[in-house]
Amino acid sequence: MALRKIKFVKGEYFHIYNRGNDKRIIFKDKEDYEHFVGLIYACNQTENFKADNLKKDEGLFNVKRGNLLVNIGAYCLMPNHFHILITQVEDGGISKFMKKFLTAYVMYFNKKYERSGSLFEGKFKAENARNDRYLKYLYSYIHLNPIKIIYKKWKEEGIKDKNKALEYLNNYKYSSYLDYLGDNRVQNKVLNIDSFPKYFLTRKSFKREIFEWLSYKD
Repeated sequence: MALRKIKFVKGEYFHIYNRGNDKRIIFKDKEDYEHFVGLIYACNQTENFKADNLKKDEGLFNVKRGNLLVNIGAYCLMPNHFHILITQVEDGGISKFMKKFLTAYVMYFNKKYERSGSLFEGKFKAENARNDRYLKYLYSYIHLNPIKIIYKKWKEEGIKDKNKALEYLNNYKYSSYLDYLGDNRVQNKVLNIDSFPKYFLTRKSFKREIFEWLSYKD
């Protein structure tokens, strides 16, 4: 098995992502999305955890956690892949966390859809956000992913109706976008915003940043 080239260092920030094998769909319905987000929260702890005992996905957010493995700054789920902005609390925290929650999700998915084998495309991918410019950009990159669902080539061709795009983002529940807008929902528990640089001191500054990147065209 090939060794991972990137080294996870405490105090540094990383963009984690992966997709389904052969670009397969990894979230087939609302329950799948919600279960994945719930696992991000519940599995982020040093203690062992079994999701099998919880029948309702919101129950995952009622799990009493011990010490955290990582801090989450942002996330987005797409039909066949996911993105997470992350920093580890303890040495080896990222690897432990990813193994724990991805294993739990694969077990859930395989059982539900009566399948077996791997679900994701090999090891999860990781990029080190070594400077402020790139780290700040990742908040927009991650949160703007859902736009591809309605405008597949928006980065290359631009968006004529930006209000429609923003409305779509405002109704997309499977990312941390709504949490940065201040929505009061249980998914707020996933984030540890105070462990990341204070780029967006107000909702207005976050929305302005998103809109500027939405207006960007390659």
